[in-house]
Amino acid sequence: MKFADLGLSDKLLQAVEAAGYTEPTPIQAQAIPQVQMMKDLIAIAQTGTGKTASFVLPMIDILDQGRKRARMPRSLILAPTRELAVQVADNFEQYGKNHSLSMALLIGGVQMGDQVKALDEGVDVLIATPGRLMDLFERGKILLTGCELLVIDEADRMLDMGFIPDIESICEKLPASRQTLLFSATMPPPIKKLADRFLTNPKYIEVARPATANINIAQHQVKVIPRKKREVLRYLLRNDDVQTAIIFANRKTTVRELAKSLKRSGFAVGEIHGDMDQSSRMAELALFKGGEINILVASDVAARGIDIKGVSHVFNFDTPWHPDDYVHRIGRTGRAGAKGRAFTFVTDADAEAVANIEKLTGMKIPEWEFEEAATSKKGAAADKASVQDSTEAAPKRSSTRRKSTKDVEEKSRKTASAARSNTSRRKSRAQEEDNQDIAGEWHGPIPEFLSISAIP
Repeated sequence: MKFADLGLSDKLLQAVEAAGYTEPTPIQAQAIPQVQMMKDLIAIAQTGTGKTASFVLPMIDILDQGRKRARMPRSLILAPTRELAVQVADNFEQYGKNHSLSMALLIGGVQMGDQVKALDEGVDVLIATPGRLMDLFERGKILLTGCELLVIDEADRMLDMGFIPDIESICEKLPASRQTLLFSATMPPPIKKLADRFLTNPKYIEVARPATANINIAQHQVKVIPRKKREVLRYLLRNDDVQTAIIFANRKTTVRELAKSLKRSGFAVGEIHGDMDQSSRMAELALFKGGEINILVASDVAARGIDIKGVSHVFNFDTPWHPDDYVHRIGRTGRAGAKGRAFTFVTDADAEAVANIEKLTGMKIPEWEFEEAATSKKGAAADKASVQDSTEAAPKRSSTRRKSTKDVEEKSRKTASAARSNTSRRKSRAQEEDNQDIAGEWHGPIPEFLSISAIP
């Protein structure tokens, strides 16, 4: 099937073709006709399946007919995070470039004045996070009585973040005769209850089993002790053909410290977490998208909604606490049919979390098999050479008398002892630098803390 077979307008097809797409993904092929027929829709789709375009494309054609009014948006898209809201806005700008639709983005961390000004002029598409939307509504800056179409994106994430009461309040303020589209990766009972209450005879679409990890992603778990995590991470970043990578940690402090550590080791690294203001987060994402940095360390604030082409690797520096977060984290790679790799660092304390992930996804995460590092031989050779260098560099003293055999043996013993001592100190310093994450290659054999197993 081609996009041209879906009944989209010529102007929209030109924009889609300009973006480099000709064939719709399964969720797009199934959802777009339903949206065009003005039907309510429940779509269960894992991240990375192209679900954003499945509602953005038909909405552009639908909204091309009609007139906007001040403070009364014609359509509303609710997103759980600022990053996802920005991603949806980017899609509208990309695919709606041949249309004259107006759009407003209501998210926290941005000056409210410009947002209010856009609403006063009238918008066809309003993209918002629930908190900022409720804030402006309570200030009397926005009316929802003219909204013809509502999209609830990442509904299960809304549930996780405690937004369901806000969603219910917003839905109650919208016209009853609207079209509602609900997208979610899973369908827990509270989301089903929400759908039963606010959707009318919805069409149900499911393109993959709920919470199934993308088959295009090669997944691995790496058994490691906590104090060796950074050392193993550096090894994988240098040896697994990493083009671009997102590294997830559970805590904001870990994100900051890990980003600094990797920078000291010579990597081009950025960071994004909840303590950063919106402009700083967007600046880091722009550097990552533009290729000025190729590694992004992130907390779960970035686990959903970031659609960056060509992310080759995802690293879970910390095993996620919630199994759903695992699916969404690794979904940053292997997008739109591309191949990706995901490594999850697992300590003894993570056994239960990994079991929950495997139960949710219905698959075992294979353990990563480390090949013998070529650097181990180089490290041994370097140590041997350093001993030889120390021996050869032993100072020589001129003497007018012939040295006795005993003198020569004593000097040789002291020289060898000094060489061994120097080598020992060098090894100790090298180990200390590794522990402190000082820049440098990983020399020496693969350490015993790694669990080795064969992958079938």
